[in-house]
Amino acid sequence: MLKLDPASRRDRLILRFGRIALALAAGSGAALAHPPFGFLPGLLGYALLMLLAERSATTRGGFWMGWLAGFAYFFISCWWVAEAFLVNPAQAWMAPFAASLLPVGLGLFWGAATALYRRFAPAGVGRVLVFAAFFCLLEWLRGHVLTGFPWNPAGASWKAGSAGSQFASVVGVYGLGLVTVAAVAAFAPLAGPGPRKARIGAAVLGALALAALQIGGAARLSGAQLSLTDTVVRIVQADVAQESKWTPEAYRGIVDRYVNLTARPGAVVPDVVIWPEGALPASFNQVFAAGSPDAAAIARAVQPGQSLILGLGRGVADASAPDGGRYYNSLLALTDAGDDGLRIAAVYDKYRLVPFGEFLPAGDLLGALGVRSLTHMPTDFSAGPRPAPIDIPGLPRAQPLICYESLYPGFTPGGADRPRWIVNISNDAWFGRTSGPLQHLNLASYRAVETGLPVVRSTPTGVSAMIDPWGRVVGEQRLEPGESGVIDARLPAPTAATVYGRFGDILFGLGLLAAFVPLTPWRRLRRGMRG
Repeated sequence: MLKLDPASRRDRLILRFGRIALALAAGSGAALAHPPFGFLPGLLGYALLMLLAERSATTRGGFWMGWLAGFAYFFISCWWVAEAFLVNPAQAWMAPFAASLLPVGLGLFWGAATALYRRFAPAGVGRVLVFAAFFCLLEWLRGHVLTGFPWNPAGASWKAGSAGSQFASVVGVYGLGLVTVAAVAAFAPLAGPGPRKARIGAAVLGALALAALQIGGAARLSGAQLSLTDTVVRIVQADVAQESKWTPEAYRGIVDRYVNLTARPGAVVPDVVIWPEGALPASFNQVFAAGSPDAAAIARAVQPGQSLILGLGRGVADASAPDGGRYYNSLLALTDAGDDGLRIAAVYDKYRLVPFGEFLPAGDLLGALGVRSLTHMPTDFSAGPRPAPIDIPGLPRAQPLICYESLYPGFTPGGADRPRWIVNISNDAWFGRTSGPLQHLNLASYRAVETGLPVVRSTPTGVSAMIDPWGRVVGEQRLEPGESGVIDARLPAPTAATVYGRFGDILFGLGLLAAFVPLTPWRRLRRGMRG
């Protein structure tokens, strides 16, 4: 029986663990490019990942390189989910599993992308486009499969509002990711085989593409003329920590805090006051029950002619539901009705629910296994209809997005039904002072870049902000994590409808098809016709 030389075995182990370390470094670098870290040289992690995939001996090896890189990427990007399990001490033991199992699953998308690339990559520098196409196709699938989880797509590596982010107004965040990954992966052939001239040419084209993103974005921002409307918005951030929210003794103080911030005198009387998602630790049915002193206190804080937008759970009777009713995570717009208190002007029920947070996938099966008791969800929320603009008397037409929904491109219409602004209420208190709320702000701001609409964002503990149609926080109109207060600001006017607003991901799809051209036999067909 043939025995391996000890030195040879050692060399193989060094090679294997070296490749593992490089894959983890590739994913880590790409993750650190995202805000709040902003280490843009980390984008070269995509070039390193391409090299690791194509130098794998098998398709399976290519998969493992992608999965390892994806694990590192999503561990750094999503470690803050563990914070949500520390809110309840009884669930704290689940925090390490949440922080590790999520990247284990999401890394499968990266693994599938690199496995496909390893299997089908053509020879020549055109393989750069194929790598970017497979990678970004799987990124798009990650944002759609099983409701999707589009946290930190590659295109969002550029800080929203920066020059590099502005191309999202044309192709969306997924299209921006395709350009970004292709541009940085174009440096990978420098370390590979092939004609030197072609390899250098690919790197030069990649550098030019990155320069074009910056120059084109800077040109767009140089012509950005911020125009303010007459609508005055008050964003309320009460700084209510999630861990102290649900005790009976805390309830009165929380109501008083929101009421006092709403009624706080300002330079002008706001046209609309915005509270965050889950502002009060009670349902809408409880807070606004007939004769409720809380409803009366809130009504007194709302000025004549003023509107209040807030997020609360609400129950609705429904004989077709198993328990005779449904429960929604809702955004409600209330307007002053004089002596009659507040009346409901518009209701939006959250459409895209958070798995294991707002509903239990395969609820009957997992419930039987005891998972529901672990998540402390006695019942599921019901999903509302697909997001659509709402009309509130005295205000421009608004597009509501609740929390998690602000991660998704394409929910805001860009045609005749185009709204004038986006109102995003969120409960980022679950994630404390981690990178999660800061990254959520960046991702939500991309909806402004894509649509040319201002985004008004309210959270209980930060980050709350007024975001202009180019994705930038307006002036100092931002409340950081841990701050309590209000932002009184005039609502920015929208820009003209953007290309992405009109066509959505169509251009991204066409870009994918173009990037897959090196896989087609068109060159051989052309040579055959010439012969």
